[in-house]
Amino acid sequence: MHNKIMVALDVTNKAQALAMRETLGESVGWLKVGLRLFVAEGPALIADLTQTHKVFLDLKFHDIPNTVAQAIESAGALGVQMVNVHAGGGKPMLEAAAKAAKAFPDMLLIAVTVLTSDTMPKEQALKVALERAKLAKDAGLDGVVCSVHEAAQIKEVCGAEFITVTPGIRWGNQSTQDQQRVADPKMAVEHGSDYLVIGRPILQAENPAEAANEAVRMMQGASKA
Repeated sequence: MHNKIMVALDVTNKAQALAMRETLGESVGWLKVGLRLFVAEGPALIADLTQTHKVFLDLKFHDIPNTVAQAIESAGALGVQMVNVHAGGGKPMLEAAAKAAKAFPDMLLIAVTVLTSDTMPKEQALKVALERAKLAKDAGLDGVVCSVHEAAQIKEVCGAEFITVTPGIRWGNQSTQDQQRVADPKMAVEHGSDYLVIGRPILQAENPAEAANEAVRMMQGASKA
């Protein structure tokens, strides 16, 4: 279960990122680098992080097909284990990304469906997420980013092997902040989440490693764990 947790390194610089990595140690298997940190520190940070953890490069590429394909090639060359594009870019873009990713068989390529911060009604979010998940699968991608509330039905439509990465994880009395469609770790596993992206509940905890272990314990208590 530790290898199902991706900690979102939503920090401002390399020093903070490396300090958090050391704090977390083996309590998690993955670290996620998003736009803020990558723009601040660039590829050199990725090289450091991949020495100890698997890395999900979360830049949500969304551009013309050729540009996205080239970006995927650059991401693969960094040695990351997962990278994403935005499914809203359309099938030609997704197909170009999938073709580029084939050169890196150890790297998973996934597509963002609907952001968990999106305020659209849940029924609409589910419809859009399912449409984009099917589009991503048809284009040859390995999976999608979706909320826990869409994961089970995406699995039903796209197959059990189609990866679901779910942000918006909260538990106890934690604030949802800007997240709209949230769930706790136990519910996430029960609804078919393959990987849980957890940021502030771990980063802002008094003991981040123990917060990660708490999430693992909840996941182990799931009926489908």
